Amino acid sequence: MQSTSPSIHVAVIMDGNGRWAVRRGLPRSAGHHAGVDAIRRVVEAAPELGIGTLSLFAFSSDNWARPAEEVQILMALFGRFLRDEAAPLRSHDVRLSVIGRRDRLPREVVSAIAAAEALTAPGTRLHLRVAIDYSSRDAILEAARLGRRDDATRERFAIRLGEIHGAPAPDVDLLIRTGGEQRLSDFLLWESAYAELFFTARMWPDFHGDDLAAAVAEFRGRDRRFGALPETARR
Repeated sequence: MQSTSPSIHVAVIMDGNGRWAVRRGLPRSAGHHAGVDAIRRVVEAAPELGIGTLSLFAFSSDNWARPAEEVQILMALFGRFLRDEAAPLRSHDVRLSVIGRRDRLPREVVSAIAAAEALTAPGTRLHLRVAIDYSSRDAILEAARLGRRDDATRERFAIRLGEIHGAPAPDVDLLIRTGGEQRLSDFLLWESAYAELFFTARMWPDFHGDDLAAAVAEFRGRDRRFGALPETARR
């Protein structure tokens, strides 16, 4: 049964694929493939938890510094995921958008993105945003370049940033990072200004719907004041 609480935007830094594989004596690529299964599980669970927008950090602009062979494997995996999952996502009323730069991606991946976005565009149950070749600082810088000083407001800047992404979304309510690290790694910095942070040591390939539910339950129990005093302190 779907949650009756207000729809929320959850962002996830999917970390730990490579370490998950190495600990099992497997090549790092095995961890990335296992990570795709975790994406399927989380996407399936999200709408029932009251999540309206789910943003997943798949490939940072800084990840181009990884070994060329691993980058090539990841790009092939992205293309396969987009081609294989577009139809199932559409059938489950999920809209898929990809945020980040596209000029440095292989042509076949860019084509797969365009096809998947077009096929799933009618989806309303969940907006799934996947960040590929994404840097929040670069996006903020580009939005600033496009703006004019005389019309600068937070609201207008947020709109401009959403236009750069190509997939506008509300501010992040809950940001989850798997894999044990506790940093944002240049992901949705502007949008996460008042996000609740949830860090877990669980590696991304081991992340399940129950883990997502636990994070959302903790989020629902937090007192979000956005800089104001709690209601009891104002009395």
